[in-house]
Amino acid sequence: MKDVSDSGAVFDALGDATRRRVVAELSALGTASPTELAHRLPITRQAVSKHLVALADAGLVSSQRSGRAIVYRLTPEPFTDAVSWMTQVGAQWDDRLGALREHLGRRRRRRV
Repeated sequence: MKDVSDSGAVFDALGDATRRRVVAELSALGTASPTELAHRLPITRQAVSKHLVALADAGLVSSQRSGRAIVYRLTPEPFTDAVSWMTQVGAQWDDRLGALREHLGRRRRRRV
């Protein structure tokens, strides 16, 4: 698993609600051009293009020319790395909360 600092750009890119909607649309469509995405979103094609650049800079999408259009698709690896990191952090917190629960249970039993 990659270091969290490697995932910083991914979390920065996904911190924007519009970019998350672009990701959701690409996930549903498989591939799409900025024009196709703009028809599905309440923003202009130029705005979609700027969001796609931010997602590409984070490694979340890749592009390929298809005739005159450029089509984008999701790149799964950065998502997998981010999910792995969140799972690891979540497990650590589960362990800590479990230890705290145990500690508090012991304290309560001692008082009784």
